[in-house]
Amino acid sequence: MTERMGIQQVFKLLIGEDVIKIGLDFLKEDNERTVEEQILLTEIEAPTFQERVRGEFFQKRFEELGLQNVRVDEHGNVYGDRPGSGGPKLVVSAHLDTVFPAGTDLKAKKRDGKIYAPGIADDGRGLASLLTLIRALNETGVKTVGDIVFVATVGEEGLGDLKGVKGLFKNHKDIDGFISIEPGTPNEVTYLGTGSRRYRVTYTGPGGHSFGDFGLPSAIHALGRAIGKISNLQVPDHPKTTFNVGTITGGTSVNTIAASASTVIDLRSIAQDELLSLEKEVLEIIQQAANDENSRWGKEEIRVEIELVGDRPAGSQSQDSLIVQSALVAADLLGFDPVLNGASSTDSNVPISLGIPAVTLGGGGGYGGCHTLEEYFEPKEAYHGVQKIFLFMLGLVGIEEITKPLLEKRTK
Repeated sequence: MTERMGIQQVFKLLIGEDVIKIGLDFLKEDNERTVEEQILLTEIEAPTFQERVRGEFFQKRFEELGLQNVRVDEHGNVYGDRPGSGGPKLVVSAHLDTVFPAGTDLKAKKRDGKIYAPGIADDGRGLASLLTLIRALNETGVKTVGDIVFVATVGEEGLGDLKGVKGLFKNHKDIDGFISIEPGTPNEVTYLGTGSRRYRVTYTGPGGHSFGDFGLPSAIHALGRAIGKISNLQVPDHPKTTFNVGTITGGTSVNTIAASASTVIDLRSIAQDELLSLEKEVLEIIQQAANDENSRWGKEEIRVEIELVGDRPAGSQSQDSLIVQSALVAADLLGFDPVLNGASSTDSNVPISLGIPAVTLGGGGGYGGCHTLEEYFEPKEAYHGVQKIFLFMLGLVGIEEITKPLLEKRTK
């Protein structure tokens, strides 16, 4: 309670300062330009693992906006620094990649007050938010105590497996706090990370004619045995833990004993220990299914290959932690009813799993149809999202001669 009161005092002081008022007003006035920029960058293809062209767009924008030490790392992440006077280091990020393959029609279409385009919200809104926030800081000329590092990451979606943010934290041990911007409203705060382990499983055997070679073990039958056992697993409701057999392929024809059969399995939990426990059970089932199929026919023909294709760490932090309470207070003081979201998988998973304060926040505006060709963004009053982030991040890093940073330096 005492810490929350201290947080409230800091933000109440900030919201009364002219520099904050100038920034908040600017973000409102900049809304139309921000939305047009959002459309522009959304129309640049950026499938996971193919984000280079959109990354070049961001590198140029960061340079034009006056960020220091603008650079691209070996993973493809784009960085730009706004140094402070020696306080904590805060990363503010959004992800470059989308789920849509090359060749997808990304041309934005406006109708009924909405903008339709694949990726316009996820994470077109997050990326546009970075740029308007930088412009707001430039407009105010605010001098922060802590450093703010703006980062456009790669590989957040799907089998990108959080590649960019993993590389970010592997290469930088001096980060004290992290904000990820995704589509969402200004009252939302995501502070829990859903972890996942994903496997591609392939059974192989000799195959043969369904009648003439009857008695040979079947790769599809082995896969079926595995799926049947996995589907009967019992997992806890709290912490929420799930499994799913997402795709299956294999076989040649109705009268062929399958020589190959594959599946991709998704395992998730908000608790890392539960995730690893489930993983152990599933891997045992997968191997046992091959053994059972061979035993059924008395032939050692079926083999199984197991490939880890996704590893997103789970992570949790207290609702009472400084970064979570600061996000709630910032929303409240701007007139929004703050809401703690359930666990999800975002770039924040990685820092949370490392014990580094992190939240994922909404960039504002309405949205829907994410990850579909009918994805849309509604720009009406979208500036509310970035206003909340603006106030929140300045509370974390502090402003010279006004407030000390709420965020603590983790490293000396």
